[in-house]
Amino acid sequence: MRFTVHTDYALRVLMYLGASPEDGLVTIKAISGAYGISENHLMKVVHRLALAGFVATTRGRGGGMRLALQPKDINIGAVVRACEDDMRIVECFDPPSNTCPIAPACALPRVLDEALAAFVGVLDRYTLEDLLKPRAALWSILDTTD
Repeated sequence: MRFTVHTDYALRVLMYLGASPEDGLVTIKAISGAYGISENHLMKVVHRLALAGFVATTRGRGGGMRLALQPKDINIGAVVRACEDDMRIVECFDPPSNTCPIAPACALPRVLDEALAAFVGVLDRYTLEDLLKPRAALWSILDTTD
């Protein structure tokens, strides 16, 4: 399984916000600079994270974003499910577009469905707080304000 770039960036945004020692707002520009990611792309990612309730945003001069929840309350599996539009591993997971001739008798979808559930189940065991250890070392890499 491979995440979309959108999900990858969403996890990076959350890690940046969680690692930041500041209580204030963080800008998309700061995150863009730390990761070398397009600001336009990050705006879409942050918008989705805000809609899902993981990030709180403030518009305008002096605006920015912060985590909407404590890192211990942000479940990684929930973030992935909120950001991944398509968790179908193979064509037959989508009956309307399935053209596989063996689909009616095939056991592969059941096996892959079980594997996907196990994959997401592992992510469900972790929170953003787990990804922030060690926080100081992570921030020393991300902090580009020097």
